[in-house]
Amino acid sequence: MVKYSSQELLEKLVGFDTTSSKSNMEFIHFVKEYLLSYGVKSTLIRDKHENKTNLLARIGPEDVGGIMLSGHTDVVPVEGQSWSSDPFQMTKKEGKLYGRGTCDMKGFIACVLAKIPDFVSVDLKEPLYLAFSYDEETGCTGVHSLVDVVNELKVKPRACIVGEPTSMKVVNSHKGIRHLLTKVYGHENHSSTDRGVNAISYAAEIVTFIDEIQEEMRGRIPEVEGFDPPYATVHTGRIKGGTAANITPNYCEIEWDYRPVPGTDEDEIYNRYCQYIEETIIPKMRERSDQYGDVKTDYLAKVPCLFPETGSPAEVLVKHLAEQNSTHVVSYGTEAGIFYQKGGVPAVVCGPGSILQAHKADEYINISQLDACDHFLKRLFDIVKV
Repeated sequence: MVKYSSQELLEKLVGFDTTSSKSNMEFIHFVKEYLLSYGVKSTLIRDKHENKTNLLARIGPEDVGGIMLSGHTDVVPVEGQSWSSDPFQMTKKEGKLYGRGTCDMKGFIACVLAKIPDFVSVDLKEPLYLAFSYDEETGCTGVHSLVDVVNELKVKPRACIVGEPTSMKVVNSHKGIRHLLTKVYGHENHSSTDRGVNAISYAAEIVTFIDEIQEEMRGRIPEVEGFDPPYATVHTGRIKGGTAANITPNYCEIEWDYRPVPGTDEDEIYNRYCQYIEETIIPKMRERSDQYGDVKTDYLAKVPCLFPETGSPAEVLVKHLAEQNSTHVVSYGTEAGIFYQKGGVPAVVCGPGSILQAHKADEYINISQLDACDHFLKRLFDIVKV
């Protein structure tokens, strides 16, 4: 049987276009068949539309805790970016591997898969779990059904290693994500009459309020050290509304998010926003019309913070594997907080590649980072083998 290197497997994985808006089924079936060729069975946890799926596999005994290796299979879009080469065909140049997902985060998955022949060649004293999810890039929405299955295991893993790009540094804490969609409903009319309820105008007031909260956050004394920036960020990412210049717009939507810091009130910004809508915006709209005018806000994603567990067995394990004495925090969110808060599995983030290379044109990973991850997994093999 051919044994593939992490680079060879990464080339295969990059070839699957797993942009979040598309299916990841071909990618997952490749992984499933690859694992099966080494006698490892997988469980697929499909979404309601049956075109995306998580994968959960176990190597070794099921009556002890074990260690979970977690990664997401989806990638961000390439549309609107200027790539020097085909983003879904990995290219090698000057010690770097280019392609969508090389860094975020198919590099980690490739390293894990490359180590499977070793993991199945010996008896393990504790199991290894492979947990590969979908739709992480759209708010970590796919992993929830996977965590539900983890919650049903006879014995839960004692640690989860989420292989997001950290340059192989040990990350024990990250910010959360609150991704929201606000819908402002007005009433259309001819613009010359001044009798409509202008949804865009009220949406603009809401955006201004969001900006004012961001400015306040910038001026706060940090409650938790280490984050860059050291405060919650609040950001309006998209606004859309209106039909024509001479029609009072009856609808406008605002897509926005904020990133709370662990150890602070994660709902403060949302609660203040709701109070502002109820006490300021709605009354002003009703002054214009007692029949029309409303604001509705829905969560598109809610990713919990990852709280540090200094000195925990999971942290001690990953520091040992990475041969490091220190830990770090990051401002981006991962699935680690969900594994810990919803699944009760202590989680640490550590994976190859730099987040600075993620989500941009000509995304790449240094080959040295894959080598470092291979070494990390070799040390894990030495721990779990009998």
